[in-house]
Amino acid sequence: MKKILILILALFVSVAGMASTERKISGVVIAADGLGLPGAAVRSYPSLKTAVTDKDGKFSFTIGANDKKLIVSFLGFVTKTIPLTDKGTYRILLSEDQKALSEVVVTGYGATQKRTAMASMSMSRVAVGRAYAAAPKITDNESYSSINEIGFRRADKEPLSTFSIDVDAASYSNVRRFINSGSLPPKDAVRIEEMINYFDYQYEQPKGNDPVNIITEIAPAPWNPSHRLVHIGLQAKTIPTDNLPPSNLVFLIDVSGSMESENKLPLLVSSLKLLTDQLREQDKVAIVVYAGNAGLVLPPTSGNHKIKIKEALSRLSAGGSTAGGQGIELAYRVASENFIKNGNNRIILATDGDFNVGANSDSEMERLIEEKRKSGVFLTVLGYGMGNYKDSKMEKLADKGNGNYAYIDNITEAKKVLINEFGGTLFTLAKDVKFQLEFNPAKVQAYRLIGYENRMLASEDFNDDKKDAGELGSGHTVTALYEIIPVGEKSPFVGKVDDLKYQRPKKTAADSDEILTIKLRYKKPAGDVSTKMEQTVKDNFTALTVTSDNFRFSAAIAMFGMLLRQSEFKQQSSFEKVIALAEAAKGVDKEGYRSEFLSLARSTQLMAKDLLANVKGDK
Repeated sequence: MKKILILILALFVSVAGMASTERKISGVVIAADGLGLPGAAVRSYPSLKTAVTDKDGKFSFTIGANDKKLIVSFLGFVTKTIPLTDKGTYRILLSEDQKALSEVVVTGYGATQKRTAMASMSMSRVAVGRAYAAAPKITDNESYSSINEIGFRRADKEPLSTFSIDVDAASYSNVRRFINSGSLPPKDAVRIEEMINYFDYQYEQPKGNDPVNIITEIAPAPWNPSHRLVHIGLQAKTIPTDNLPPSNLVFLIDVSGSMESENKLPLLVSSLKLLTDQLREQDKVAIVVYAGNAGLVLPPTSGNHKIKIKEALSRLSAGGSTAGGQGIELAYRVASENFIKNGNNRIILATDGDFNVGANSDSEMERLIEEKRKSGVFLTVLGYGMGNYKDSKMEKLADKGNGNYAYIDNITEAKKVLINEFGGTLFTLAKDVKFQLEFNPAKVQAYRLIGYENRMLASEDFNDDKKDAGELGSGHTVTALYEIIPVGEKSPFVGKVDDLKYQRPKKTAADSDEILTIKLRYKKPAGDVSTKMEQTVKDNFTALTVTSDNFRFSAAIAMFGMLLRQSEFKQQSSFEKVIALAEAAKGVDKEGYRSEFLSLARSTQLMAKDLLANVKGDK
């Protein structure tokens, strides 16, 4: 009997101990006007438990028993630290960040607008609050391809750098989604080239017969003044919308159960209704959906029957598993049967990427898309949602399908992709566009391409017209940055390599004023043979302060990306430098995208400081 009592007592102590490892707290986060702040991030330390406030600014979650404080943050407001006490309910007042509020603020899943007065702020909080209340929290079930950054290459050993262009911009809007939700993005979600190419740089239009124009600038790298930064801009010719060829579009829509939340199918439908408004009489649209099975819900319909197209979109609802392979097969069959010669034949796949029936592995999907692209039908991928988001799969689908990829986190982003950038998103001007740079080893000790890790090509791929590469749409811009270590500059990034024994010494352009040569290949949309362009770049560099806004802003984005990735190449990068550089390079910012970035950078700076302070405090 005594042994039984001891066992019961031990069990009671054990259960009591387990119960004491956690406790539940709740509260509300408000602004000075007394209104709740929806979407504010509330984190406890040191356990790092996280909650997001609902539409009324309220939160409730379980924290660790040893947690000592809460960190509360919201875009446009000063982050606040709250000491934890024995009480279970908290009322937390956040103060406005006056400097941040002078910029355009991203409102997560609602419309972007200037908050210049408390009245407009209150309206924006209500709008975004409704969306946040329905939005699921970010989970660890998202999928991203692993990225290993490109290191420095010695110009005397590897003088050629070859890569496919990338006009995708999904990474930036996805990173924005994480930051607006009060957390830093996973490193592999940060693809620096996509963040840079999210923005419009308005380079000079092509003047010759080629549909593209190449622009270059060189200046000291902002994160290491002893290094140089080479800015390469590519501008595609802009074709007026009225002169664009007729479109044969197939909306391929995921209506599986995973698409049910507000920031998935409902946002998707609203997005495609915006696109429908841009269609002309000569354009036609079909709608294919897939869940447990795939089906045609709207046969090819002229663009002047907008009400009919929108009604078909409005009837869609989510439910069932995800037969993505069947949907893709049917969409390509419909597109091929209605193919327009010399027209724009394209499938627009809208999904969270969570294929789980049929051809669901990345390799199976890649082979399917590679086979289907031979039909001359291009592919645009629009990603939606969070939690089970499969970024890695959708990026590969767009890459293999001769198309582009965007992440739609709110209706404003849908407007940017499908209206503001209508021609670039949907009308291909040149395909299989490749860059190859040759560096002069007499001027360049080492170089590295920033980003484009999954776009690198072998040197011989440049002249191989069978090798797939990126597509360029009407009016599109592409920006690439190279960091260069000049000859004679000591650097820990350049290792010692013995001279090669069996190679004949190569003649170098020691007396030349050229630092590199740029070669570019492209094909016409329906062509199989590429055209080559070539341009030399002289070793002329200017001070950073006199470079173009394009140069300085793209450099700020690159620095921001390196900080988010905690890159080994970030060197003297800092959020202070990012903000100062971008703020001075906003230029003409009609749509407010550059101002939006400044708000994101400031919010990230605050979050990074909080995390660093808590790491120090927990030691």
